[in-house]
Amino acid sequence: MARPNKSRLVCRMPSCSAFFPADSLQCSIEIHLSVEEYETIRLLDYSGMTQQEAAQQMGVSRATIQSLYAEARKKIARFLVEGTPLKIEGGNYELCSHGLHCQKRQKKLGGTHMKLAVTYENGQVFQHFGHTEQFKVYEIRDGKILSSEIVDTNGQGHGALATFLFDGGIDALICGGIGGGARNALAEAGIVVYPGASGDADAQVASFLQGNLVFDPNTTCHHHDHEEGHTCGSNGCGSHNCHA
Repeated sequence: MARPNKSRLVCRMPSCSAFFPADSLQCSIEIHLSVEEYETIRLLDYSGMTQQEAAQQMGVSRATIQSLYAEARKKIARFLVEGTPLKIEGGNYELCSHGLHCQKRQKKLGGTHMKLAVTYENGQVFQHFGHTEQFKVYEIRDGKILSSEIVDTNGQGHGALATFLFDGGIDALICGGIGGGARNALAEAGIVVYPGASGDADAQVASFLQGNLVFDPNTTCHHHDHEEGHTCGSNGCGSHNCHA
């Protein structure tokens, strides 16, 4: 019996999954780029990782990365030269839970140009994503904070907050408790989530940039219909920490 292929870890889904040349007629032939092939392009060409770093990120061998990358480049070349529609879909992958694999990449991520959001209330990391009224957004380049601002969510519920962050160009989120549906929506939007954080927001961002943010990738919050006076932090939604 043939050995099944190992799933490749993908930490950011594509923002656009289909590309069509503007000046071409409708074509029945399509080029299909798998999600893990897209991920190798994102990691190597966009994020500037080495093949070894990308292999560690995706949980595969360097030879696998080389194979995926070569195939992805061929398909992109066909799209550019032939004008054949390109779709990103399917493959053998699983979404990264933003646990140990992404945790090892914090320092790398913090060293690129990115926008980081923190659920925010009175200077602290707010403990229930779905009830967040404000985010503090940090613009980061080369591991240094260029600017920060506090933005209001205007009363949007958890279902719309992923879109709110995506529209704001957010790359990563530090938060306390967060529900499964919101996590899925953020993953689909390509936003890396670091849940289970607590304490001073600025201090947590500083820890993130140093590569030692304390967070719990398994933190969830099941209390979407909170009674008045209930807080996630006091009921286990964001109080468990794991150390980098």
